[in-house]
Formats: sequence, C-alpha cells, structure tokens
Amino acid sequence: MASVIMTVNGLNVHYEIINPRIEKTVVLLHGFTGSSATWDKVISLMGNQVRIIAIDLIGHGYTDSPKTVEHYSMEKQVAVLHELLVQRGVNLFSLVGYSMGGRIALAYALQYPETIEQLILESASPGLQTAKERTSRVEADNILAERLEAEGIQAFVDYWENISLFESQKDLSLDIQEQIRAERLLQNEKGLANSLRGVGTGQQNSYWDELASVTKPVVLVTGELDKKFNQKAIDMNNLFQNCKHIVVPKAGHAIHVENPETFATIIEEQI
Repeated sequence: MASVIMTVNGLNVHYEIINPRIEKTVVLLHGFTGSSATWDKVISLMGNQVRIIAIDLIGHGYTDSPKTVEHYSMEKQVAVLHELLVQRGVNLFSLVGYSMGGRIALAYALQYPETIEQLILESASPGLQTAKERTSRVEADNILAERLEAEGIQAFVDYWENISLFESQKDLSLDIQEQIRAERLLQNEKGLANSLRGVGTGQQNSYWDELASVTKPVVLVTGELDKKFNQKAIDMNNLFQNCKHIVVPKAGHAIHVENPETFATIIEEQI
C-alpha cells in the first residue's frame, strides 16, 4: 500500500493506492469523520487482482481542510475527484461510496457516467426530496458545525459516536471501537465543520429524479439494522434501471466496519 499526496485544483489530496500496476480499478470514498483508513480491513481481505484507490475527501484525513466553505461543495468535491483520476490515467473504474462518500459517488456517476463500470453505494442517499427538508437540514448542520468549532473535536466525537445511527457499533470489539474513535479524533475541526456546511445532505441537490437516467449497474448495500437507509435503498432500487439491493444481516450503517468480510466479498463479486 502506497500513500500519495497529489496537488489537485490547488488542493493537496491524499490517497492510498494498492496494486498500482493493475488496470482493473476500484475507487473507495469514505464517510463523514472518516478517511481512507476506514477501508484498511476491507482492502486486506480483497485479492491482488484489482487496483484499489482509497481517497481522503476534502476536509478529511490528510487531504487539505480549506478555511473557505466554497471548496467543500458537491461540485468541487466531484471536480477534485475527477481531476485526480484523470491525472492518474484512470478512466474506467468501479466506484464505491459510503454514506457521505456515497452521495459524492452518486453525484460523480451522474456527471461522468462514461467512467463508471459499477456503482456500489453503501448506506447512501440521493439527497432530500423537498426544499423544506433541505432547509431544515442545512439549519441543523450549521448548528452542528458551530458546536464542533466551539467545543472541539473530542467533545464532538463523544457526541457523534453516540448518535442512534451508530448504535450497532457498540456491539463491536473494544479494539475496533477504539480504532473508529481514533480515526475520528484525527480529523480537522475546520474540515469537518466546513464539510457539514458545504456538502451536507441539505446543501446538495436532490438526485431522486435523475436515478432513472443511470444505465450502469448499481449495487445498494445496507445493514439490516439500519431501517432508515434500508428504506431509502428500497425506494432507490425502484428507480434505477439496473440495480440490486443487498441487505447484510445483523449490520447497521457502516457495513464495511461491522462486517468487512461480507463487504469485501460483495465488492469482489460485483466487479
């Protein structure tokens, strides 16, 4: 595994690359408060037949965390991702995104469908359908961002790891829980706060009406215990042209963390 920092559109972007000489490629996008490290266990379980590129999204991991929120918009996220892959000469790949990374992956696939072999979305959403929902979410995310900046990263992580979305992670071994916490604590406060402001679910456009236009194969992966995102996946599955929905038993929101063996198998079987 090689760790690389590349300057893309004026930002230093960090990514990990595995099996760099292999042409068949999988690109991995983490969720909010995560980084490329969230995929380490999954990567270790995958074979050597595919090149893997795990990217730290803007404001996360070792990628820059700009002070101005404009850098975090969905448009900027997609543009940086595309330019990085162009610079690396990667023009056809399977794209895997988890949660926030899933929303970015979907936006990317809608803008650059010719580059996508498979789109694998883990616990992801096409955004909020109504302007009222989006306005309400923007207000909530702005409050959360201000709280994060005022109280600091440790207090925020204490709060974040106890939200209901991650309840099932409390059944993981203490070792794994500590790894998740350590990854969150390494994040940059400004990067996380601006991510909430710039690429939160309320800020992005709703892609619900565009799902029917996607012709490439889509795989939706959700955990059995994550009722909210299970329902989103059922609704999305009805709209995509070429889609399958895989529900992983006894898993919550972060299947790749809670059951990395199954998640690695799902990726390998799809590509």
